[in-house]
Amino acid sequence: MASGSGIRVRRVYDPPEDDDGTRVLVDRLWPRGISEEQAAVDLWAKDVTPSDELRTWYHEDRTGDRYDAFADRYRAELRDPAHTEAVEGLLALLREGGAVTLVTSVKDVPASHVPVLVAHLEDALDHR
Repeated sequence: MASGSGIRVRRVYDPPEDDDGTRVLVDRLWPRGISEEQAAVDLWAKDVTPSDELRTWYHEDRTGDRYDAFADRYRAELRDPAHTEAVEGLLALLREGGAVTLVTSVKDVPASHVPVLVAHLEDALDHR
């Protein structure tokens, strides 16, 4: 899956591809059952992920309609000082012009933090 800005998203359980470029793990926890060699990540950006509190809150009730509230809260976290440096690091990689692939272990990528992160990065790139 690739976005309009060229940000690619892949599951860490899928084998790396030649055109992945810089592979960045965007999960707070290391993926289960995956070695560093299998993951083939160049960077582990834990500080761009939702806080433990937000992640726990979101996963408490997966049957409800929490995604919109989760996305709003995560967008706010991405703007706070605890996340800013890590976000700027990803933006610097993207501005270098090479391919950047965000990798994650989540099963349901569209209902995860990843689309919110991609949109946040794309918005920041559009407003530089």
